[in-house]
Amino acid sequence: MILTLALRNLMHDRVRFLVTLTGIVFAVVLVTLQCGFFLGFITTISGVIDNSKADIWVASKGVKTFDIAMPMPESRHYEVMSVPGVETASRMVVDFAFWKRPDGGQESIEIIAFDTHKDMGGPWNLLDTDINCLSLEDAVIMDQLYLEKLGITSLGQEVEIISSRARVMGFSRGIRSFTTSPYIFTDYRNGHRYSRFNPSQITYVLVRVAEGHQVKDVCAAINKQVANVDAFTTEEFSSLTRKYWMLSTGAGAALMLTAILGFVVGMIIVAQTLYATTMDHLQEFATLKAMGAPDSYVNRVLLVQACLSAVLGYTLGIGICYALIESQRYSDAAISVPLGWGLSIFLVTICMCIGASFISIRKIMRIDPAVVFRGR
Repeated sequence: MILTLALRNLMHDRVRFLVTLTGIVFAVVLVTLQCGFFLGFITTISGVIDNSKADIWVASKGVKTFDIAMPMPESRHYEVMSVPGVETASRMVVDFAFWKRPDGGQESIEIIAFDTHKDMGGPWNLLDTDINCLSLEDAVIMDQLYLEKLGITSLGQEVEIISSRARVMGFSRGIRSFTTSPYIFTDYRNGHRYSRFNPSQITYVLVRVAEGHQVKDVCAAINKQVANVDAFTTEEFSSLTRKYWMLSTGAGAALMLTAILGFVVGMIIVAQTLYATTMDHLQEFATLKAMGAPDSYVNRVLLVQACLSAVLGYTLGIGICYALIESQRYSDAAISVPLGWGLSIFLVTICMCIGASFISIRKIMRIDPAVVFRGR
């Protein structure tokens, strides 16, 4: 009975119902996309770390983020190798450099030079590309997202990186750089040609822990036995990098604030449309109260209306969001809305609509049933 009455109230004025749905859909899309940008931002920040296949990252003392680290002597690599529990260790050079486009233009890039044969720290999501192509002299791998930005039109094309020749020998798909400087992967032996560091310096040592040893124990041993370094588990270094960019720069806070504002704006829109719908049926609700219907019954009708509106609005809104996300999967903008977050936004939508309905409930509870007999 309550469900039927709620449906009839919603469908009585279809234009008004469409306005209500539009408000909810707008709120869902706004909140979902802002949350998606926030999650995509977080994922992009630590993408290289999370996909490195390493158990431990060793950096110079005081490192705060993956992208900005002081160099350390290459001898640290051999010191780390001598720590019990270390199965293998790989060198890495990370630095910003300038890429000279074929048309003469110049772009900022971020070089990631790693030991190709160690299978740690390299690119992922390769497109018809064998990582062994980096064994060729001057070979680099870049992401197809940045082909136009870097002026690349074909495989094997030659460019200059800090006045040294480089050849694009492979492509990845979906490896974004949130700093706007595309990642360029190359073999370790090219790292010093394409960076500002001298041949005796490295940026990181990536470690794979031997079977039978605990990652945290080996990490602690490296911190104790190797001087002037900070060793982190992959999870710890990923978290450190995310916190740096999210908190120190304010970028994460800005995205989160926008998501919160989206929720507030959405709730206001939904509250207005649901309130207008209630006002359109004010006399019907007064009639119910005049016939003896308790406030709790009328309130349930309003809550069911709110929930029905929430379900329909969410379904349409989340469908639009996932369509937009799919269309942007391989664009510069990273948008990520996992299933768990999608369900969370559904609960937020329900709460938002129920919360907005309380404005209408307060109005109905104050209504005098006598208005029915006064012709209102």
